[in-house]
Amino acid sequence: MPGLAPPVADERTALLAFLAQQRQLLRVPAYGLTEEQAWATPSASELSIAGLLKHAARCERGWMDLVLRRSTAPQRKADESDAPEFLPEPGETLAGLLDDYERACAETDAAIAGIADLGQGVPVPRGVPWFSAEIEEWSVRWVLLHLIEETARHGGHADIIRETLDGATLFPLLAAAEQWPDPWFQPWEPAAPPAV
Repeated sequence: MPGLAPPVADERTALLAFLAQQRQLLRVPAYGLTEEQAWATPSASELSIAGLLKHAARCERGWMDLVLRRSTAPQRKADESDAPEFLPEPGETLAGLLDDYERACAETDAAIAGIADLGQGVPVPRGVPWFSAEIEEWSVRWVLLHLIEETARHGGHADIIRETLDGATLFPLLAAAEQWPDPWFQPWEPAAPPAV
């Protein structure tokens, strides 16, 4: 996917195109990482690129559970820590997390394709301090905008983590990952091992 979302003809296409773009920009910082680098937490937070991908897949599924009314419960209890969600579990790999995120994204796209009216109501879970108690429901449109917002926020986190790890930045990573012809940016390449 190029560095910008494609032209759009209507609202639904626009929302899904911009969500797809932000998803790609969350995945690209993982390009070329080792397992150790993927789980590294080089900043002041406990965030890693792998942990962000794991979280993003969980969140897309949680929001679609609400949209499709498979659940009206909060995705997490108010006293539950974020940390386990962002930490590796036995057997988890970066490739597996990328595949799972891809599946979660496809599930979201399929769910949205099956909804005729983006104004359809989505119940607001109760007992979550950052959700207004006065609001009974959001729209599917609001959920898509929120997914774009959250994915973009976590893409920014991933950019900072990646640049801290090895100096790689988004556009050179995109140029390398997508093999841009005649790129304006020098495509990222792994650092050469030190001479012995």
